[in-house]
Amino acid sequence: MCDVVILGSGLAGSITGAILARQGADVVLVDAGHHPRFAVGESQNPQLVEWLHILAVRYDVPELKHLLDIKAVTENIGPHHGRKQSFGFVTHRPNREPDPREATMFVIPKMLTEATHMYRQDTDSYYVNVAAKYGCTIRQDWRATGLDFDDDGVTVTGHTGEVFRAKYLIDASGFRSPLAQKFDLREQPSRLKHHARSMFTHYVGIKPYDDVCNYPEDLKAPAESPFHGGTLHHLIERGWFWIIPFDNIAESRNPVCSVGLTMDERLYPKPDDITPDEEFARFLDMYPAVKRQFEGARRVREWVSADRIQYSSKQTVGHRWCLMSHAAGFVDPLYSRGLSNTFEVVDALAWRVLESLRDDDFSVERFEYVERLEQGLLDYNDKIVNSSYISFSHFRLWNAVFRVWACFTTPATIRLLQARQDYLLSGKDDTVFKEMEKSAYPGLWWPDSHSFKYLLDVTAETCEKYEAGEIDGDKAADIVFDAIRACDSVNTPFGWKDGEDHRFYRATTPTMLRFMWWANTQAPTEIRDLGRAMVSGVVKSALRGRKVT
Repeated sequence: MCDVVILGSGLAGSITGAILARQGADVVLVDAGHHPRFAVGESQNPQLVEWLHILAVRYDVPELKHLLDIKAVTENIGPHHGRKQSFGFVTHRPNREPDPREATMFVIPKMLTEATHMYRQDTDSYYVNVAAKYGCTIRQDWRATGLDFDDDGVTVTGHTGEVFRAKYLIDASGFRSPLAQKFDLREQPSRLKHHARSMFTHYVGIKPYDDVCNYPEDLKAPAESPFHGGTLHHLIERGWFWIIPFDNIAESRNPVCSVGLTMDERLYPKPDDITPDEEFARFLDMYPAVKRQFEGARRVREWVSADRIQYSSKQTVGHRWCLMSHAAGFVDPLYSRGLSNTFEVVDALAWRVLESLRDDDFSVERFEYVERLEQGLLDYNDKIVNSSYISFSHFRLWNAVFRVWACFTTPATIRLLQARQDYLLSGKDDTVFKEMEKSAYPGLWWPDSHSFKYLLDVTAETCEKYEAGEIDGDKAADIVFDAIRACDSVNTPFGWKDGEDHRFYRATTPTMLRFMWWANTQAPTEIRDLGRAMVSGVVKSALRGRKVT
């Protein structure tokens, strides 16, 4: 009997397998497909990077640091990945040029990370090999046809007739989860309010938006933070295009760009009389600035065209099993939260599995926090994404919703960074991370903040009233902006509360400033160096024209 069987060898399954095997567990990692293979979920965010930091030091898997920034990815995995220095958003209306004043950007503070656009066929293959290096038994092209649970474990049978007996099962296989099917775990219908379908592929020859947008010079994105330097979101009514370049650094040898279109299927029903190429061309014809990016570009793989992509599960943990992350549910790729959510779940699950193996106790109660976390990740992400889609048609309201998301992204990351530093300073006392789970709102990206929870609730309720026609867009925007101004967790030093006309942001908060003061004055020398670098970055960004810190 092995300790754990993991279904699915994407990043979630492979990294979980590597962690457990590195800590001494006997792990079997199986997958119905094989590597290398096409996958989306290519765009990092700051919280994802910090979760990787935590997993690397908490579970002693140094290879996870190879995903921390573009330099590390290029050196250790290969020169096929892009840079993610920002989230850019441009509002479009049919058959019109976009107004450059209706664009927003969140520039990721360099003091946190220089995140990455991951070319997933390379990253996923790399981490399957890392899992094997630490002792995982690997089976590719191995489809699970039977899952049989009893009091003592689970028997997993493959289509080849090979059988594995394990003490615990982790399903990281995604939407087509065998475990969800076996126990009828999917909510029908899903409780998620957000609606969208999606189509996506890879192209070569995509032009940088900065080169084709035709904006006046004084309204272009700053030269040091161009739209092409990060993930670009072209917003349309209840939908958006994504443009994720892998060729935006000199070191990259990859001409490919990830392209997708995600839209509310109630407004844009999936046609059955045209091809995905024809449907995508129709959308490009409606938005001239987006179409210019695609002039001369060529698709290099078939489209994946999916019906509604939202799904949720009524239960994510049970006796000797866990339905992990994308096997449990999915909302939308809008804010690049897929892998960030995944690795938060990996962290919460891994230490519990290891302790359960040690104690030979797999009671569901030990995993209750994982259940609350996974359900919270779905519900809170659903609130912000649904609010965002509703607001896309009214720029002032969208600008307010964008701020609700943006102004808490940095403190959420700093919270994790502080915990990691406390863990290292304590001599690797694991209590630091376990205490972090005692938050009021598991799954909220700043789970300790009552103020942020209230602000998010106000935002969601207000957007739904706008959607229902109970208030107009300007009134809705006023309510959300007033809630931001009244929120005691939103910082004031560089103008977040002072106006609505700022388009490009570097965000900080009192939490971050307190950490930087501590790191610059109280911490050991190696951490003071980090603190000085962070303070320097904040001061410089505050002095840059339209940047708001």
